[in-house]
Amino acid sequence: MQAFARTTLIVALLTALTACSGTPTRESTGEYLDDSVVTAKVKAAFVEDKTVSALDIKVDTFKGNVQLSGFADNRQEIQRAGELARQVRGVESVKNDIRLKAN
Repeated sequence: MQAFARTTLIVALLTALTACSGTPTRESTGEYLDDSVVTAKVKAAFVEDKTVSALDIKVDTFKGNVQLSGFADNRQEIQRAGELARQVRGVESVKNDIRLKAN
């Protein structure tokens, strides 16, 4: 009976560890936490900068790759948001999909 319990415990542990690992389309638990920190740092950089509207720009991070979306008043704001995001530690790449607001 002990062998069965030990085997069951080992299978349960391996299943739990596998569930926490990442795949190309899904983050591991650690990657999710890391990406949450990166997203928060990028948003904080936007708040600190007077030329970028932090409320109008959305930040999504997946495995260190940051995607910016939303709307800006001018091209300088779009460019500055990309620059700020690239400067954040942990950012692997930035895809800047911010669009100009319609007049």
